[in-house]
Amino acid sequence: MSNSDFEQSTNYRKGVKLVGEMLGEPFLAGLQASAGSGAFAADCASIALESAFGAVWSRPGLDRKQRSLVTLGILIGTGKPSELKNHVRAGLNNGLTVGELQEVLIQSIPYCGFPCVAEAIEATVAVLRERGLVDDKTQTAKDRGML
Repeated sequence: MSNSDFEQSTNYRKGVKLVGEMLGEPFLAGLQASAGSGAFAADCASIALESAFGAVWSRPGLDRKQRSLVTLGILIGTGKPSELKNHVRAGLNNGLTVGELQEVLIQSIPYCGFPCVAEAIEATVAVLRERGLVDDKTQTAKDRGML
């Protein structure tokens, strides 16, 4: 399937709109550039826009904040800190508070374990620092030389 085929679908257009709102125009531009590049894995970016964002994230039943909570839990549990950073950003844009992010991390401890949560804290704090949402006193285990 070519990128132009994807671009014609309603779900692709919904995905483009949603990514722009959740992750911002620079992120969207990068994803669309990847999708349209014709390079290795270009179709992966197109599928993400059409399927993950256009078909799944755009479904009724859960609002964006709820979907962010679910997604964060999954990414913490699967140990994906790079992708977690993107979804912490999206979660904040979807209305999650710093306190709610902390509760997601705490809720994950008994189910995912401390090693996964320690990685997730690093990723989350990095985004909170980007946004100016934590003070200088906020330190991670890595900051303290424990990891």
